[in-house]
Amino acid sequence: MKVSIAYATEDTQIWQALEINDGATVEDVIAVSGLLDTFPIDFKKQKVGIFGKLSKLKAHVRDGDRVEIYQPIIRVLGDDDDDDDD
Repeated sequence: MKVSIAYATEDTQIWQALEINDGATVEDVIAVSGLLDTFPIDFKKQKVGIFGKLSKLKAHVRDGDRVEIYQPIIRVLGDDDDDDDD
């Protein structure tokens, strides 16, 4: 079946089409993509999903799915940001 995988860093954006066996999982798609050979992805900090919906690594993919690996969201407070509401 045909699936794709999307991953982005500050400097790089990857979208890769893949052919994978029926019954494959999100984890299988990531392994076949080879992304882990190039990028230090920490699945304890980074979430995965299918078409923008959070998913587990063991979730099965279907033909046409796009697996996504999300970056952790980090908010940097500016000088005018504070915790009070006035």
